[in-house]
Amino acid sequence: MNKTELIDEMGKVLQSKKEAKMALESLLSCVTEALKNDDSVTLTGFGTFKVTKRKARTMKNIQTGKMMAVKAKNVPKFTPGKNLKDSVN
Repeated sequence: MNKTELIDEMGKVLQSKKEAKMALESLLSCVTEALKNDDSVTLTGFGTFKVTKRKARTMKNIQTGKMMAVKAKNVPKFTPGKNLKDSVN
């Protein structure tokens, strides 16, 4: 399911695609802002969005075969909650 299809499904519940799009954009904006500020977002039963720090490392460039350095960086991570895990299995 892509973003447009998700908005369509949400629109069926909210009775308006416009409201669904605004709700989804608002949610994504809030989660993004929280992660930028190094906060986590926990949606009970669904999961947790958080930022993890990836260490600097070296890796092999597949095209050239040479080793190259990769800088440390922050990456977003999602950990599913129990209800989400149970509904998938």
